[in-house]
Amino acid sequence: MSNITSYLFQTNAIKFCEENKPFWYTSGKIGPYFINTHFVYGSESEASEFLSFIDECLSDKISLPKNVFEKTLNQYNTNEIYKNVIDTMKNYIEQNIDVSQIDYVSGGERRDWFFSNMIAYLLDKPHISIYKDLSTAVSDSKFKNTEIISNLENKKILHVADLITVASSYIRAWIPAIRNLGSNICWSCVVVDRMQGGKDKIAAEGVESHSLVNVDESLFQSALSMGIINKNQFSLLKEFFENPDESMRNFLINHPDFLQNALNSDEKTKKRAQLLIAGNLYGLN
Repeated sequence: MSNITSYLFQTNAIKFCEENKPFWYTSGKIGPYFINTHFVYGSESEASEFLSFIDECLSDKISLPKNVFEKTLNQYNTNEIYKNVIDTMKNYIEQNIDVSQIDYVSGGERRDWFFSNMIAYLLDKPHISIYKDLSTAVSDSKFKNTEIISNLENKKILHVADLITVASSYIRAWIPAIRNLGSNICWSCVVVDRMQGGKDKIAAEGVESHSLVNVDESLFQSALSMGIINKNQFSLLKEFFENPDESMRNFLINHPDFLQNALNSDEKTKKRAQLLIAGNLYGLN
């Protein structure tokens, strides 16, 4: 098992559901695990505090990259987990991508910035901060100068992110934002690939996909051998990995009270359960 995998467990970046209690996802779907990759910043509390800090900085797109970078640099110099994750990613990139071909490193609002800033700094590449409205700001590799840009012709970009699932952020925002400038994301490197088709989707857009950890059966096997999950939880995870929708559809059929209890639960859970029903997400209607 890699150090990165052990850090994901150690910081609770990967949480497995209790037996017969899958998590509710924002989409209205359900699943047996939840990933908050940014917890490898050091801990859940430190990651949450940093996200709040980013939110406070968002009103000024020019000063934000420097502020965010200084925060991550301090964490890199003081937190062993975060430093090891960043160093592992840098080494991986140097071993798997021709760094001389990379013109810029990019990262998207907000969780990508936990990783992209430090990678740009360590690779000595300028950094492109991509905002959710698709505007972009370029900083030099030491984040001393930043400017909003609307044009950047024929440059090759490495996009660094926390996580790839079905690549919705890439397709909706990150790839178009860079294309709008006149350049292309040629490579993507993430801490975690949830192995839910995102790699193939960005490959179809010409992006070479890389990840430090893949969420697959071997990861679940590690959790089982470490006593983090039991055999019943492992079985559900395995079924989910092989066919997410079918496994959760079967779960809902076999546990009819689960959906009813969610509808009578707190407001957030209730809304997600209503999304499941309204969208007929598992073909149960």
